[in-house]
Amino acid sequence: MTIIQNTIIEGKHEKPISTDIFYNATKQLKPIVIFAHGYKGFKDWGCWNLVADQFATNNFFFVKFNFSHNGGTAEEPIDFPDLEAFGNNNYTIELDDLQSVIDWVVDNEDFVDEIDKSNITLIGHSRGGGIAVLKASEDKRVTGLITWAAVSNFGERSATIGDLEDWKKNGVKYVLNGRTKQQMPHYYQFYEDFKENENRLNIKKATKILKIPYLIIHGTNDTSIPFEEAKLLHDWKPISEILGIKEADHTFNAKHPWTENYLPKHLQKVVTKSINFINNIL
Repeated sequence: MTIIQNTIIEGKHEKPISTDIFYNATKQLKPIVIFAHGYKGFKDWGCWNLVADQFATNNFFFVKFNFSHNGGTAEEPIDFPDLEAFGNNNYTIELDDLQSVIDWVVDNEDFVDEIDKSNITLIGHSRGGGIAVLKASEDKRVTGLITWAAVSNFGERSATIGDLEDWKKNGVKYVLNGRTKQQMPHYYQFYEDFKENENRLNIKKATKILKIPYLIIHGTNDTSIPFEEAKLLHDWKPISEILGIKEADHTFNAKHPWTENYLPKHLQKVVTKSINFINNIL
């Protein structure tokens, strides 16, 4: 298996996009799978390398990456050494980053014998799921969509970080990262950017106009994003497929760090279903 880690893509926002690629170098065209992490997430979190390995083993060209402003750096892609970047992140930056990754994969001459440009599936976890829905509705090159524990509404989350008047007055609000114990900043620009792009960032609208196969997977015990949000996504696109993973939490019972060489059983179900879904739509 060929694994290329921490390749840097120069995106549109003056911060590097650290990228990993997993594939079997067979000189046979493979479906492309691009994975987008969630809020306070990163490409090397928990089980994501094991997930990438399984997709590559099943003859996919698997790409995962750090959003440019997720708080990681090119030198330290794990966790959040750059909180200033984290504070300046927003949804439109993440959409631009995902666009940059798609463009880079498709246009890269190094991969021309390995990738099937006519088969591109986006997978997004949590907030990355919402980003994946939006991008799939915008980019006609995307042929399949899978969301894992995805959000259904960015509007509700954009204004609940704190009181808007105090947020605007102070210019920043902080959210505690329970794992790293960092106070993670959100600058007021986050809310301003959402309001300026509210129509584009409407996940309900984007879901309704999707014209590609869509698989929704969600844990029934998810306390971060309730299973009801998966039901909403399915209601907006009834021809989508929905799978509830019984007793699974927001990360399908994975955690960081993950020291085992196998996936937790709930996440294994997610990966197996996702691989089968993509194979069935090819």
